[in-house]
Amino acid sequence: MKLLEIKRIEGKIILKTGLHIGAGSDEIHIGGVDTPVVKDPLTNRPYIPGSSLKGKIRTILEWSTNRVDLEKGGPYATNDSNDNIARIFGNGRNEKDYSGGPTRVSFSDCFMNEEKAEEMLKRNALTEEKIEVSIDRVRGTVGGGGPRRIERVPAGAEFEFSISYKVFDMGDGGKEDEKNFNLLLMGMKLLEFDSLGGSGSRGYGKIRFEDVSINGESINFEEINVDKDTLNEFVRQ
Repeated sequence: MKLLEIKRIEGKIILKTGLHIGAGSDEIHIGGVDTPVVKDPLTNRPYIPGSSLKGKIRTILEWSTNRVDLEKGGPYATNDSNDNIARIFGNGRNEKDYSGGPTRVSFSDCFMNEEKAEEMLKRNALTEEKIEVSIDRVRGTVGGGGPRRIERVPAGAEFEFSISYKVFDMGDGGKEDEKNFNLLLMGMKLLEFDSLGGSGSRGYGKIRFEDVSINGESINFEEINVDKDTLNEFVRQ
């Protein structure tokens, strides 16, 4: 097994709607938000954890390629060294006999675009509070939980993202990893159709990728198609 190349995918994530990725605060202060967003402890600015981006892209590709077992539940894991998803994102197990090689993709944390963050700071708008209530659908009244104050990163915020992808020669000249790289790009496109973070069914977390480059060369991300026939080549039978 020989490392042939490390591809870099870089660009911006633009929020089309408010984004909530929770910080898991243990305290609720009087007059404060119930569920704060995760923030960089050095700058106190919101950021998108690389784990959140990786987890959502992996999940949506697993759904798209028939790798979700509703009866067993839990995350998908396999010891099949030829499994495409396992090669890209990791096999989810620690068996010593796994021969598919190391995880191919690495996601960096996504920090706010400096220029956009300064612009938002001038308006004191790095985050927003959204009040939500649970409605009793039978009575049409507010449920017992009462109003909740949800902190979100507002629409229009921009984050810088960086993804690295390793191409190995597994006796095939790197052809399988090159093919799986295209699957990763389709997963990013599928994420644009879905949502990132929490409460996606309520309109949160709609994003788009902009200014995307691969190894420093700009690409037109809008032209990337989630081709059904191509995706079917990766479906697990």
